[in-house]
Amino acid sequence: MSKKSLKDILFLLELSYFFFMLGNGIVSLTNPDEVFYAQTAKEMAKHNSWMTPYLFDAPQFEKPVLLYWLLRIGLIIFPNPNFAARFFPALFAALGLVAVYFLSLIGFKNEKKAFISALILMSSGLYIGLARTVFTDMIFSVLILFSLLSFYWGYTRQPKKGLGILFFFIFSGLAVLTKGPLGFLIPFLIISVFLLIKRKFKFLFCRYSLWGIFIFIAVSFPWYIFMLKKYGSSFIREFFYNDHIRRFISAEHPGNDKWYFYPFSMIGCIFPWSIYTLISLIYLLRYLNRDINPIYIFLISWIGVVFLTFQPAHSKLVSYIFPLFPALALVTGDFIYNTALSEKKNRIFFTVSLATALILLLMATGLFVGMPRYSIYLSSKIPVYLLLFILLFLSISFCFFLFRYKFSKIIFILVILIPAISFVLLFILKELEPYVSSKNACDYLLKNYAINSPIICSKPFVRGVRYYTDREIVAIDLPGRNFFSPHPIPFLGNDEEVKAYLRRQPVAYCVLKKANVEDIERIAQDGFKFTILKIIGNEYLLKIETIKKNS
Repeated sequence: MSKKSLKDILFLLELSYFFFMLGNGIVSLTNPDEVFYAQTAKEMAKHNSWMTPYLFDAPQFEKPVLLYWLLRIGLIIFPNPNFAARFFPALFAALGLVAVYFLSLIGFKNEKKAFISALILMSSGLYIGLARTVFTDMIFSVLILFSLLSFYWGYTRQPKKGLGILFFFIFSGLAVLTKGPLGFLIPFLIISVFLLIKRKFKFLFCRYSLWGIFIFIAVSFPWYIFMLKKYGSSFIREFFYNDHIRRFISAEHPGNDKWYFYPFSMIGCIFPWSIYTLISLIYLLRYLNRDINPIYIFLISWIGVVFLTFQPAHSKLVSYIFPLFPALALVTGDFIYNTALSEKKNRIFFTVSLATALILLLMATGLFVGMPRYSIYLSSKIPVYLLLFILLFLSISFCFFLFRYKFSKIIFILVILIPAISFVLLFILKELEPYVSSKNACDYLLKNYAINSPIICSKPFVRGVRYYTDREIVAIDLPGRNFFSPHPIPFLGNDEEVKAYLRRQPVAYCVLKKANVEDIERIAQDGFKFTILKIIGNEYLLKIETIKKNS
């Protein structure tokens, strides 16, 4: 490694603290997913379990165990639970930058190109978002990235072939412990397609692959064997069928089940590099008919496999295709370097940048127009004005440097754009915390009322109320549509079930969304009295009492 590469990597790691970690303790853990993972880790500690994930004091099988191990470690190390829970996704995001840098350096043999590719990934919207939230997707995708880096390192460096293959299997095994069998299937399909295109599939037929399979089994199988042995058909039904097969054939989020969801998400979520990425993908396709640098074939295989793996599935979320974002960053970095930072200035880069400038100006205009409508939820409009100033300033600066052909300057502006916006958004989000987290509602209930019965919650608040109160929970949804992965708690799915439950409770406290409050108002006419104690954000705190009939 050259001194320049070492300096680049150290600089990326320093920047990653500001991009991914700074301010992560400000906003409380949000509904419904962050609290889900944090509560599982907390209950594992409560039950003194390192193998079985728990939720609502019962084993839960939605995800494998690696993230929960990391969360438990984070909660031990850091006093702030919000920062602790978000630490490891941020750390893996930083490691992902290093992996992209090295993969670009190996593939393109150009330090500037490697640095640009890492900057693009670091400053893209979805990458920053997942680095700052508690999900499996960042850790899962970075482990896949490391497995692919290991393979390509071994493929291009014959003396390192053995180590490359072994590390490919190690990181794939860890990915399987993070999110399931796709942790191996995705990288294996990518390298298989690549080797088939290159007509070098025999590369894998060696003793290193055999040892790699043994290591993979040793890393990933013990936890699955333990769970199968202890929980049998319950684990198989929930983990393998419900969370994998059923998600493929049934839509958990029907609104996302559109053919264009992933193409639009892929381009939109790498903003502000969206148009550069779109054009770079068009350029990439031109390499299919050329005998060129194998890194292009590798990237085409990578993007194609991930996209085609998830496109047919009916359950669609943006985070599912996140493993292809490092490849998008590499393709985009290559395009930007070739068209802007080489000696010849390119008209295509200017045109793409001009379109990006127009988008930035439209965003600033939209914020200015929409500010009076949405700033009513804030006690102070200063953060919104600051956000507007940042957008305007960066948009105008972008245009200024663009027309002066200072392309390195406009790349710098795009790199800092999302981090600058996201840091201001942290303070806006802190004020909007009651709309994204149940912490304030739970604090109010626990401080002001003696709650001796389970808390009735609308589905979006179930996990958050459990996390912030540690009380028993009853879920309500009228008409009754249970969770995609049912929780081991009572579920009230129609009026009669609600009435029967309330008659068994002299007093019940609720954290409900507005639609469920209207349901309770209707049900209360049949012998119940309800009082709205407080409205905090989008959460209505209710007290329901059974009216005793005179004998």
